[in-house]
Amino acid sequence: MAKKTEKTNAARLLDKAGIAYKLIPYEFDENDLAAQHVADSLGQDIARVFKTLVLHGDRSGHLVCVVPGDMEVDLKALAKASGNKKVEMIAMKDLLAVTGYIRGGCSPIGMKKRFPTYFHSTASDFETIYVSAGVRGLQIEISPGDLISFVGGTLADVASKG
Repeated sequence: MAKKTEKTNAARLLDKAGIAYKLIPYEFDENDLAAQHVADSLGQDIARVFKTLVLHGDRSGHLVCVVPGDMEVDLKALAKASGNKKVEMIAMKDLLAVTGYIRGGCSPIGMKKRFPTYFHSTASDFETIYVSAGVRGLQIEISPGDLISFVGGTLADVASKG
C-alpha cells in the first residue's frame, strides 16, 4: 500500500486558491540535495525540475529566483530584472529564518513573507513544471502559468547554464 502523502502548507495554499497540482513524493538523499538527484528520482527532465533560490538585492531586499535544475542564477541578469544594482545569495544559515523552509525543501509557495519572485523564462516552455512542496522528498507538479500567477511572479531570463 502506498504511503499517504501529507499535505504541506504550500499544497494547502494551492487548495484554498483552487489551483490544480499533483504532489509527487520521491526518495531524497540527505547527502545529495541536488536538482539532478530530484529529477532522476522523479524520472523527469532536469529542465522541468525547478529549484527555488533566495537572494538579497541592494535595493529590493530579499527576492526569490526559480530556475531549472541544470542552470545557475545569472546574478547580473537578476539584478537588472529586479531593479537592483547587485544581488547575492543569502547565507544558508539564514534560509529558515527568512523563508520558513530548509535547504532542499524551499518552495516558492507559502514563504513567511511574499517576496518578489522571478522565474526563468523557460518555465513557460512546459505544460507543467516541478517545484518543492516545502519539504524534502516531495515535489509539486503544476502549470507554470498558475504558479507564476499565484505567487505574483515575473518571467525573465535570469539563469544560464552553469
